[in-house]
Parts: sequence; C-alpha cells; structure tokens
Amino acid sequence: MSARPEIPAGLPGGPDPASKVVDLAAARARLDAARAAGQQVAFTNGCFDLLHTGHARLLQTARAAADLLVVAINSDASVARLKGAGRPRVPAADRAYMLALYPFVDLVTSFDEDDPMALLEALRPDVLVKGGDYVPDTVVGRDLVESYGGRVIIAPMVPGRSSSSLGE
Repeated sequence: MSARPEIPAGLPGGPDPASKVVDLAAARARLDAARAAGQQVAFTNGCFDLLHTGHARLLQTARAAADLLVVAINSDASVARLKGAGRPRVPAADRAYMLALYPFVDLVTSFDEDDPMALLEALRPDVLVKGGDYVPDTVVGRDLVESYGGRVIIAPMVPGRSSSSLGE
C-alpha cells in the first residue's frame, strides 16, 4: 500500500483553502479589516465531523446573512468530550480543510472548549447562525450577540439530513 498522497496546496479558481484555516489572532485581524471596510461578519460553529447536505445549507444560510463567514469547529478533544468514544471520526485538520473548500466560507478556526463562548466574545460577530435543531433560547452566545446589536438566525433543517441520520 502506498503512502497517502498530499492534497494539492492550491487549485485553480480560488484561494488556497489552507490559507482560510486560521488561529484566533489571525481571525481577529481579518475581522477588524472587514469591519473597517464596512462589512458584516457571520459566525457558525459545530463539530462538523460528518459533513452532509444539512451542513452545506447551514453554511450557505450563514454566508447569505453577512459579507464574511467564520466557521468555528470543535477541536478533537472537544468533540470526544461531547460525542463520546470513537469521535471525532475525522480529525480537526481534515474537517477544517473540508470546510475551507467551500468558496463562501471565508475563515475556519477551532476551539478547545465545549462551547464557542470565548470565541464569540473575542470575535463579536454581527450574526450568529445555528441549525434548525436549535431554538433561539438554546443558542450559546445569543445573549452576548444580541447585547451589542447583533442577531441570531436559525437556519432551516434539511429533512433527513443530519449527523444522527448518518449513524452518529
């Protein structure tokens, strides 16, 4: 069996997806520049361990709500704490790269905590977007985002398309 080939760094037609995967300092700098240019920032988060159509629709909804989209993923340790033994099935670096491939995802970052509250406090998005399995009262960070004039959007569910339906 041969070694796994490396994914090409940059493909024609857009930025290198790996350049979209950033740490908190780089995300803050990018968002500061975007805001200085009058742009609004949307934020969504999750494990994104098993990507499916529901995730794609969530990301499209989030991007449509603002000029720039930040996707925050739970670290491998965080996913294991939240989802249990055997998770994540896909390592964080691979999950981040897969999300960065979407042309409408501008930045991907990760967090080690069980929820994104510290990231939300640091990045202060204009729009916080979660999937239809949430209601506004259950969205972590809702109070914070609304406290400075931001808004929360619940993206519609795609029937039959969830991580649970994939055997989670």
